[in-house]
Amino acid sequence: MNVNGHAAIVTGGASGMGAETARALAAAGAKVAVMDVNKDALKGVAKEIGGLAVECDVTSAGSAEAAVAKAKAAHGAARVLVNCAGIATAKRIVGRDGPMPLEDFTKVVNVNLVGTFNLMRLVAADLYAEEALDDIGERGIVINTTSVAAYEGQIGQAAYSASKGGIVSLTIQAARDLSGKGIRVMTIAPGFIATPMLLGMPREVQDSLAQQTPFPKRFGRAGEYSALVMHIVGNQMLNGDVIRLDGAARMQAK
Repeated sequence: MNVNGHAAIVTGGASGMGAETARALAAAGAKVAVMDVNKDALKGVAKEIGGLAVECDVTSAGSAEAAVAKAKAAHGAARVLVNCAGIATAKRIVGRDGPMPLEDFTKVVNVNLVGTFNLMRLVAADLYAEEALDDIGERGIVINTTSVAAYEGQIGQAAYSASKGGIVSLTIQAARDLSGKGIRVMTIAPGFIATPMLLGMPREVQDSLAQQTPFPKRFGRAGEYSALVMHIVGNQMLNGDVIRLDGAARMQAK
């Protein structure tokens, strides 16, 4: 799929992998709506790429519906959706203060998993009413973001791992669900990527994580994520699967 002239939505687009993806899509000629809850950073990225800044709480049906409608009014139905919005909370199932508060678990699942589904359902519904882009029948693509923690969750990652594991399981099911209308669904599972979330960790934690990558022995770059997004968009045979972007890293227990 050639994105030139077509609409795209990137959630979590105010920073990190989302911001780099918004830049890459815009550079390829897409009309990009950048969505996030961080107003100031959101406006900065949108202004930089000549895109549309749309405030959006991905956990809210009403907020997401209004955001997608705003993007559609400005650019048309999104042919590309990249879900990068996500949070992480490190807490053991049972810690020193007792069981993990249920609201802490629920918050992470709501942002990472429910938020991903929320935007996917709305963008896909809009695409059902659009014409196919080619004689094969492709109408668009959804690219979700999981994590290697979906497979090897570390101690304290119960909520994060569960939310990201749900995205992995959703991938093939959603691809099958939407295949009749020519909508592809793919997922990227990044390893240790140098994003604000990871770089906010203590230095010793960062050093330990970087050493868990066999090669190259460094953190991945947001631009490597966005480059993979662009390849997936352009390769029609990529559908219903998860691609690990991790330098062969397998997370240890802690």
